Amino acid sequence: MKTIRSLLVASTAVCSAGAAGAAELEVMHWWTSGGEAAAVAEFAKSFDATGNTWVDAAIAGGENARAVMVSRITGGDPMGAFQFNHGRQAEELIEAGLLRDITDIAEAEGWLDLVNPSTLLDACTVDGRVYCAPVNIHSWQWLWVSHQAFADAGVDVPTNWAEFSAASGALEGAGKIPLAMGQQGWQQSGAFNVMMASLLPSEVFLSVYGDKDTEVAGGDAVATVFDAAAQARDMAAKSTVQNWNDATNLVIAGQAGGQIMGDWAQGEFAVAEAVAGEDYSCLPGLGTNPRLSTGGDAFYFPVLEDDSLAAAQGELAALLLKPEVQVNFNLAKGSLPVRGDIDLSAANDCMQKGLALLADGALLPDVNMLATPDTVNQINTLFTEFFADKSISAADAQAQFVDIIADAE
Repeated sequence: MKTIRSLLVASTAVCSAGAAGAAELEVMHWWTSGGEAAAVAEFAKSFDATGNTWVDAAIAGGENARAVMVSRITGGDPMGAFQFNHGRQAEELIEAGLLRDITDIAEAEGWLDLVNPSTLLDACTVDGRVYCAPVNIHSWQWLWVSHQAFADAGVDVPTNWAEFSAASGALEGAGKIPLAMGQQGWQQSGAFNVMMASLLPSEVFLSVYGDKDTEVAGGDAVATVFDAAAQARDMAAKSTVQNWNDATNLVIAGQAGGQIMGDWAQGEFAVAEAVAGEDYSCLPGLGTNPRLSTGGDAFYFPVLEDDSLAAAQGELAALLLKPEVQVNFNLAKGSLPVRGDIDLSAANDCMQKGLALLADGALLPDVNMLATPDTVNQINTLFTEFFADKSISAADAQAQFVDIIADAE
């Protein structure tokens, strides 16, 4: 801890802009797909309008980006701001005193009354102090369905997971990939967690990830989800792409029947000018148990000694939750706003479904809010191996999962 703090004190080598009262602020994130780039450009445009300059530092891939960010901060070379997910990813940095307390900004901007649901701000709060600005609500619980693929297969567009999986044979017969999935552990474990949240009562999901209940994790109910995951593995066997957005593009092009992916996929459909309800369907809760997880993205701000950069950090933190910024960013991103008081009448059918679920309180906490990064990484590794090796049975994978939950904090 003392070593990290000493590095912080020594870290002053960040350049400010030449204009008085303005600064160039390096902002790191992992938004690199077409839809993501369009969304983050809205933040940059709003920040530049303050007289400061957004210096974009995008790194592809969340896991890789987080590693670089942490290394920069603990190594004494902090950026001005960085994106993490809501939850426990920044705990160690906060405990080390490396991240700025922005409680004063949160209070001045009225975030306590505006952020909806309040758990988003709770996820930014440690010991009563606010350390991040939540910018969106992203939920994993979506099945994106290609109308063209099902038309080519001569099958009705499904309305739930059972109908979707039942059509896999017809899709294969038409030369389609039933389920598009990238070959990365976070995508595969994400699909499993969607099934956990969508095919079982919410109490089971909360018992496993919230209470770390190994009896429930090893029980018959969760076993049915591992069986569904094994079925998904078969359906995705010919999906060889790596990146999530490449898998989304298979659905957009009608080459795959569907994809389990978070609502950030909407940004890719928007860039392709695909129309919700006409070109594709979106099924929250896999059409079986509609609900949303209240995950998403937040911006944190390393402690900096340069006054002009610190001032620019404060301006960025405040504007991220401004009504116009929230609307423009989230319409491009496909996510829901964190403010409950803004007009999103321009949102498409899929976003309107999400807004309705948010209004109804059909919500679950995101796994990142309940599990440490170490536990999440272990689950990702398990599903990387499970989807790559058909010799691993559903029962064997469940046994490994129980061991992970038993050791989770």
